[in-house]
Amino acid sequence: MSLIPDDLQYTKEHEWVSQTSTNVFRMGITDYAQGALGDIVYVQLPKVGESVTADKVCGEVESTKSVSEIFAPVTGKIVAVNESLGQAPENINSAPYGSGWLAEIEVAATPSGLLSPEQYRQITA
Repeated sequence: MSLIPDDLQYTKEHEWVSQTSTNVFRMGITDYAQGALGDIVYVQLPKVGESVTADKVCGEVESTKSVSEIFAPVTGKIVAVNESLGQAPENINSAPYGSGWLAEIEVAATPSGLLSPEQYRQITA
């Protein structure tokens, strides 16, 4: 069973978000997603300053099994990316909710359509 922290929100596409300040959300892929992907060997992140739209592709993760798209969980502007993943993409496998985070997005409005931990557990059961 995969780890689904209660203090995060989720998407149907297996991303998580955590509010880090009033209008900034940190995102990553869930433990469930990294487990399904297998050993991650490369990640393509959005660029700082880039606008992203909720549910639209904003990057990709490559594993020894396949390449999977990363979908923006919220609409806004990228204000930070986890540069360390360029050298250590395996951090997504070992710490998907910690050092394996992907990007931070500044939003103009309160995001909607995110799943609660319980709702996410139901789709991954």
